[in-house]
Amino acid sequence: MSKRERLATRLSAEQKALLQRAADLEGRSLSDFVLESAQRAAESVIREHEVMTLTAQDSRAFADAVLNPPLPNEQLRAAFARYHQEVVEG
Repeated sequence: MSKRERLATRLSAEQKALLQRAADLEGRSLSDFVLESAQRAAESVIREHEVMTLTAQDSRAFADAVLNPPLPNEQLRAAFARYHQEVVEG
Protein backbone atom coordinates (compact mmCIF):
# COMPACT_ATOMS: atom_id res chain seq x y z
CA MET A 1 0.00 0.00 0.00
CA SER A 2 1.44 3.34 -1.04
CA LYS A 3 1.50 5.93 1.75
CA ARG A 4 0.83 9.35 0.26
CA GLU A 5 -1.45 11.02 2.78
CA ARG A 6 -0.35 12.88 5.89
CA LEU A 7 -2.11 13.38 9.22
CA ALA A 8 -0.97 15.96 11.73
CA THR A 9 -2.15 16.28 15.31
CA ARG A 10 -1.31 18.20 18.45
CA LEU A 11 -0.94 16.36 21.73
CA SER A 12 0.32 17.02 25.20
CA ALA A 13 3.79 16.02 26.33
CA GLU A 14 2.17 13.43 28.59
CA GLN A 15 0.22 11.89 25.72
CA LYS A 16 3.28 11.74 23.53
CA ALA A 17 5.35 10.17 26.30
CA LEU A 18 2.65 7.54 26.88
CA LEU A 19 2.41 6.68 23.19
CA GLN A 20 6.20 6.62 22.83
CA ARG A 21 6.55 4.30 25.83
CA ALA A 22 4.01 1.88 24.35
CA ALA A 23 5.72 2.01 20.95
CA ASP A 24 9.11 1.39 22.57
CA LEU A 25 7.74 -1.61 24.47
CA GLU A 26 6.64 -3.13 21.17
CA GLY A 27 9.86 -2.18 19.40
CA ARG A 28 8.11 0.02 16.87
CA SER A 29 8.32 3.59 15.76
CA LEU A 30 5.88 6.05 17.27
CA SER A 31 4.31 6.68 13.86
CA ASP A 32 3.78 2.97 13.17
CA PHE A 33 2.34 2.40 16.65
CA VAL A 34 -0.08 5.33 16.41
CA LEU A 35 -1.16 4.48 12.86
CA GLU A 36 -1.86 0.82 13.61
CA SER A 37 -3.63 1.64 16.88
CA ALA A 38 -5.82 4.24 15.17
CA GLN A 39 -6.61 1.86 12.32
CA ARG A 40 -7.64 -0.91 14.74
CA ALA A 41 -9.83 1.53 16.66
CA ALA A 42 -11.45 2.81 13.45
CA GLU A 43 -12.19 -0.71 12.21
CA SER A 44 -13.72 -1.58 15.59
CA VAL A 45 -15.99 1.49 15.57
CA ILE A 46 -17.11 0.77 12.01
CA ARG A 47 -17.81 -2.87 12.87
CA GLU A 48 -19.89 -1.80 15.90
CA HIS A 49 -22.03 0.41 13.67
CA GLU A 50 -22.33 -1.86 10.63
CA VAL A 51 -22.63 -5.36 12.09
CA MET A 52 -25.73 -6.45 13.92
CA THR A 53 -25.43 -9.39 16.26
CA LEU A 54 -28.62 -11.23 17.09
CA THR A 55 -29.36 -13.70 19.83
CA ALA A 56 -30.64 -17.12 18.73
CA GLN A 57 -34.14 -16.02 19.75
CA ASP A 58 -33.84 -12.79 17.74
CA SER A 59 -32.59 -14.77 14.71
CA ARG A 60 -35.57 -17.13 14.88
CA ALA A 61 -38.01 -14.22 15.22
CA PHE A 62 -36.44 -12.45 12.22
CA ALA A 63 -36.53 -15.61 10.08
CA ASP A 64 -40.13 -16.26 11.08
CA ALA A 65 -41.13 -12.69 10.16
CA VAL A 66 -39.45 -13.02 6.75
CA LEU A 67 -40.85 -16.48 6.01
CA ASN A 68 -44.31 -15.83 7.47
CA PRO A 69 -44.99 -12.10 7.20
CA PRO A 70 -48.17 -10.82 8.82
CA LEU A 71 -50.95 -9.49 6.63
CA PRO A 72 -50.85 -5.70 6.12
CA ASN A 73 -52.84 -3.79 8.70
CA GLU A 74 -54.92 -0.69 8.05
CA GLN A 75 -52.01 1.70 8.74
CA LEU A 76 -49.77 -0.08 6.24
CA ARG A 77 -52.49 -0.11 3.59
CA ALA A 78 -53.06 3.63 4.14
CA ALA A 79 -49.30 4.34 3.89
CA PHE A 80 -49.08 2.36 0.65
CA ALA A 81 -52.05 4.26 -0.77
CA ARG A 82 -50.40 7.61 0.11
CA TYR A 83 -47.11 6.46 -1.43
CA HIS A 84 -48.86 5.33 -4.61
CA GLN A 85 -50.80 8.58 -4.88
CA GLU A 86 -47.82 10.88 -4.18
CA VAL A 87 -44.96 9.01 -5.85
CA VAL A 88 -46.36 6.72 -8.49
CA GLU A 89 -49.18 8.91 -9.75
CA GLY A 90 -47.19 12.06 -8.99
